[in-house]
Amino acid sequence: MADHSAFLKFVHALGAAIDGPVTWWKEQVVDPHQKNYNWYHRKYRRVPTVDQCYTDDPVCIFEADMQFLRDKNVDSEIISILRGRYEQCVVYEGPDATKCASLWETYEQAAANWFCKYGDLGAHAKSYDAFMKQKHRLIWERRYGPVGTGMNPSNQEA
Repeated sequence: MADHSAFLKFVHALGAAIDGPVTWWKEQVVDPHQKNYNWYHRKYRRVPTVDQCYTDDPVCIFEADMQFLRDKNVDSEIISILRGRYEQCVVYEGPDATKCASLWETYEQAAANWFCKYGDLGAHAKSYDAFMKQKHRLIWERRYGPVGTGMNPSNQEA
């Protein structure tokens, strides 16, 4: 038993000799001079939208397109999270899934809003395409009422 303990003491001493200076350097030199960043919450500054860009300013239009793609990805992830929460609620509640109705309504409203902005644009849509879709929807609503209610002849302009 004494030989075994002596061997373990040797192994621990060897480990401390190798690891000790490295640990000291990290704790005394590296950590105090290192800035702490929240890498998982990268914040981008908001850039001008495509309607605020000049037509001959490709850099501004590119930034607007990248902002549009970031917003689309964030909105898509929100939809995915809401759908996942609803599905987990249904699995957890089982036959009594009526308790999940508020989650379903929230998901449906978010999905409708997502489709209102990004739907039918295609896979490679740009911010200009979404802007034009919004413009056409607003013109439609001015002439015929809210989208989805049909063409109301009483609202049509002569």
